[in-house]
Amino acid sequence: MFELLVAMAIIGILSALAVPEFLPMISKSKAQEAKLQLRHILMLEKNYFYVNSRYTTNLNDIGFEQAKLVTAEGNANYKIEITDASVNSFTAKAVAVSDFDGDGQFNVWQIANDEKLKEITPD
Repeated sequence: MFELLVAMAIIGILSALAVPEFLPMISKSKAQEAKLQLRHILMLEKNYFYVNSRYTTNLNDIGFEQAKLVTAEGNANYKIEITDASVNSFTAKAVAVSDFDGDGQFNVWQIANDEKLKEITPD
């Protein structure tokens, strides 16, 4: 019985040491969702532009359906929104709905019609 308690204590200590090392990798892997969704928005906006000669701020206009967020018992970690659109340009953002590493920062990614994907707020 004592051996089991010692083994459990060792496992607890090792896992407490290992978890902080993996938090940046968790954030990076979740950021892939934002990047993929924003590239998808870029493609949909370009298709919309070719037909309508302008961009739109309405996700429904381009046929994008937001996946159910983790805050609403879904799987999506990022809320997607088109923040600006005009005849010549658009800007879309992916905003994390949870703080992946517990530092108080919510990850934000952005893409525009120039196809430059950038991280606005790192997590």
